Amino acid sequence: MTEAPASKPVVPDLADLQHWTWLMGRAQQMMLEAGVPLAAPDTIAEQARDFWSDYLTLWQRFTTPPAPEAERPKEKDRRFANPAWRVNPAFDWMRQSYALIADHMLRGVDALEGIDEKTRAQLKFATSGFVDAMSPSNFAITNPEVIEKTIETRGQNLLTGLTNMLSDMGKGQLTHTDGTAFEVGRNLAATPGKVVKRTPLYELIQYTPTTDTVLATPLVIFPPWINRFYILDLTPEKSLIRWAVEQGITVFMVSWKSADASMADVIWDDYVAAQLDAIDTVRALLDVPAVHTVGYCVAGTTLAATLALLAAKGAAARVASATFLTAQVDFAQAGELLHFVDDEQLKMIGTLSPQGYLDGRYLAATFNLLRGRDLIWSYVTNNYLLGKDYVPFDLLHWNGDVTNLPAKWHLAYLTDLYRDNLLVQPGAMQVCDTPLDLTKVETPAYVQAGREDHIAPADSVWKLTQHLRGPLRFVLAGSGHIAGVVNPPAAGKYQHWINDGAADSLDAFVAGAREVKGSWWNDWADWLRALAPATVPADGARRPGEGALPALEEAPGSYVRAR
Repeated sequence: MTEAPASKPVVPDLADLQHWTWLMGRAQQMMLEAGVPLAAPDTIAEQARDFWSDYLTLWQRFTTPPAPEAERPKEKDRRFANPAWRVNPAFDWMRQSYALIADHMLRGVDALEGIDEKTRAQLKFATSGFVDAMSPSNFAITNPEVIEKTIETRGQNLLTGLTNMLSDMGKGQLTHTDGTAFEVGRNLAATPGKVVKRTPLYELIQYTPTTDTVLATPLVIFPPWINRFYILDLTPEKSLIRWAVEQGITVFMVSWKSADASMADVIWDDYVAAQLDAIDTVRALLDVPAVHTVGYCVAGTTLAATLALLAAKGAAARVASATFLTAQVDFAQAGELLHFVDDEQLKMIGTLSPQGYLDGRYLAATFNLLRGRDLIWSYVTNNYLLGKDYVPFDLLHWNGDVTNLPAKWHLAYLTDLYRDNLLVQPGAMQVCDTPLDLTKVETPAYVQAGREDHIAPADSVWKLTQHLRGPLRFVLAGSGHIAGVVNPPAAGKYQHWINDGAADSLDAFVAGAREVKGSWWNDWADWLRALAPATVPADGARRPGEGALPALEEAPGSYVRAR
């Protein structure tokens, strides 16, 4: 396409300045009418002066544009990566005006006085969401790429986008990836194994060994029941389960049932009891005194409660080790999810579950809001406005494969942990009529956190190290809640940090840590082997269905497919 000749810059006039000044004043007035405390008058005046100064600087840049040979800085905001946002003066002005207004709106929240930090954080989160929603890239008539595409396709992109949008409205969920590209049991959750036990709450999958000998101590993995278990068994090259089997580990996976009306009375105690049941089932099947365990996210929180219960009953020896993947027990700094936990929102959540379970699409929408720019608005632009095809992506397929949650458990979890932070108060919570005290847990623990995790922030995960009393290894992984965990060594991606010295805070840990390129998986496997190096032949009950528990069906089982 031939580049159009540069046109004369669009110069903002006095009416533009008056309009934006009115906009800021009207926003402040609306906040006052809503009862939101604002900054002191002198601070407001300073904000207004700053805004005028920055706006005039922007105006000056457009009235005296740089020489043609001057190199523009690389655009860091992916929403405005298309060259038209800079080449066309009108869209360049729109882009920079938006950035200026957005910056001042967020700074305005920082300047508010008379509010506590929790309220400030909630306001900033809401303001950020509004700022992302009002981006000119989200609207057909203010996005040059959409305009160009509409002319090029004679509007077909808008019809395709409308089809995509109506489809999403019909299913009540935003689509992120090509739904036909992946299938559970074919190219997802495809590690060979068999279901060897089924209860009303979970299926237990045992995976087929691929080595002649295996570690004598088996591994039982508890994934979060907020999503399907196969986040740890994505495509074969990304599968932690397949990799662990190849390392000579006997692996069992719990596949939780997506909640339905029959689970209306399920509470946290039931999930703790299920973890205990799975542990004892594997111990009996393989005739071993103890098992290694892994708890991911909410299942890691539950695993901590399980260990506290075992410690209280004098049965801690049943678990040889516990690995916590992005798991929290102290929710004082639990991140942006805390914005969704107050009395009004908890009351509202209670009304969403008339049949005793929470529709998984509600929770999916909540997690999407945490990263609205990437998980909502980029798809509005690409798939609704530009009419682009969905890109196959296994992780996003999993992300959209939602599960329902027992309503009683969900509400109690948000109240007792996120709101009231009871788990770290010795004796404040009970499970199976037994008070819990995490400081009594002496089980060896491996704690993994993601440096960029927005669901379980690294600072929050670090607090595990301050409550457990056994030998502990903390590893900080690059990336976030998912990519920081699902990072196979062969990919050579990211990095992790290890500190063999003592550290009393995450900052101190990082300050004294050494950076190791690539995945943390090898470090974890070495840690397991060091704890229990003994091996046994991979035969008899080590092979699914050949022990006391007959195979019920092939992995990945039925619960993972239930909708």
